[in-house]
Amino acid sequence: MLDFTPPSSVERVALRINPCKTCQPVGAMYAALGVHGCMPLSHGSQGCASYHRTVLSRHFKEPAIAVSSSFTEGASVFGGGSNIKTGVKNVFDIYKPDIIAVHTTCLSETIGDDVRSFIQEMTVPDGKHVVHANTPSYVGSHVTGYYNMMCGFINYLSASTGQSNGRVAVFPGWMNPGDLRELRSLLESLSLDFVMFPDQSGVMDSPLLGHYDMYPDGGTTIPEIVSLGDCRTALGLGDVISTEPCRALERKCKVPHRVLPYPIGVENTDDFVMEAASLSGIGSIPPCVERERGQLIDIMVDSHQNYAGKTAAVFGDPDTVLGLMSFVLELGMTPIYSVTGTPSEKFEAEAEKLLKKHGAEGCRAKSNADLFELHQWIKRERVDVLIGTTYGKQIAKAEDIPFVRAGFPVLDRYVHSYMPIVGYKGAMRLVEMIANALMEYRDRTCADEDLEIVM
Repeated sequence: MLDFTPPSSVERVALRINPCKTCQPVGAMYAALGVHGCMPLSHGSQGCASYHRTVLSRHFKEPAIAVSSSFTEGASVFGGGSNIKTGVKNVFDIYKPDIIAVHTTCLSETIGDDVRSFIQEMTVPDGKHVVHANTPSYVGSHVTGYYNMMCGFINYLSASTGQSNGRVAVFPGWMNPGDLRELRSLLESLSLDFVMFPDQSGVMDSPLLGHYDMYPDGGTTIPEIVSLGDCRTALGLGDVISTEPCRALERKCKVPHRVLPYPIGVENTDDFVMEAASLSGIGSIPPCVERERGQLIDIMVDSHQNYAGKTAAVFGDPDTVLGLMSFVLELGMTPIYSVTGTPSEKFEAEAEKLLKKHGAEGCRAKSNADLFELHQWIKRERVDVLIGTTYGKQIAKAEDIPFVRAGFPVLDRYVHSYMPIVGYKGAMRLVEMIANALMEYRDRTCADEDLEIVM
């Protein structure tokens, strides 16, 4: 398995091997699925839309609905205006969504289709909406596409009446439904009046009830997106993924904002809880939240001997990696390699700041990287545990390294999207997964006389 990966590496500019990202339209589609009654429309070929749906469906084990403007050779040469106008009409007639979210692909971007003008020329049914975002596949990553689609919704729909509604706009970033439910539970415990946008809980984790519902109950509603313009402030999670939507809302509606790291681990969750408590004016932290934090600290102390002093390689989306780095440092581990495929100078700067804060030396953090390069680093200096998406399993097998799956995508396991890694409960789960992976490796590789029953 990957036997021919050489330990020595050279700087590559025009080639990625085993990428640590996917394309913008995947992120745009997932963001659109966090809006209630929304049908994503991929402006390009049918194959593009099929791939994007497949990636999401394989991760969430749920149908990811979307349609396509079905480019052919003619549209590729003469433009896709006719395709998208006919497609939007057909979608409203057949599938009856409340809103269609159009995202572009590399094909429609390369030929220069002016989607905004196409939308202006459409006849949209009363009470229905069409929004769009430019998401060329050859720029950025799925993270870029996600926040571009968020900005599209804000730019088309959000409006200020001049009268504050007293609510807080919460932009959670790219999270699984289980994470979103945990965030919602924490915010409700802290008595915060908020609008979460987008919100895929209830959509990408909908129950099996014996009938198919194309538009489940979940998702941020259109009136809620409109009302973002009257929120008193915005709280973005994830510096890389939420900064642009926060700025878009401030530019359009003069809503001030603050951006925090993903609430992964103790300190990041503490900051999130304290900021939410300050915004709600609750005064003191509820006992139920304090109890969860205390349980997490107790678990960390109980199991510290299994991971303290260990080294880790962490990879995935930039904000997820930064959150996981912070937590493994809190556990007494050293994240000697941290990699994201998303181009982001901000990621590298924040990673360096985090490592310096904890006094971690000899570590490398790189954006716009790939898993081939990560494997080369590991071949030169092995780590004790690998933390990231399914695509790391080949490295884990080749080098016989314990592997913890976290982030997007996880394609070879089940239930993960229902379980959080954010908040205190999510940190408990991460402790369990990291400690168990290391303990199982020790059981598997130790001599018979060293196999312990009590650990």
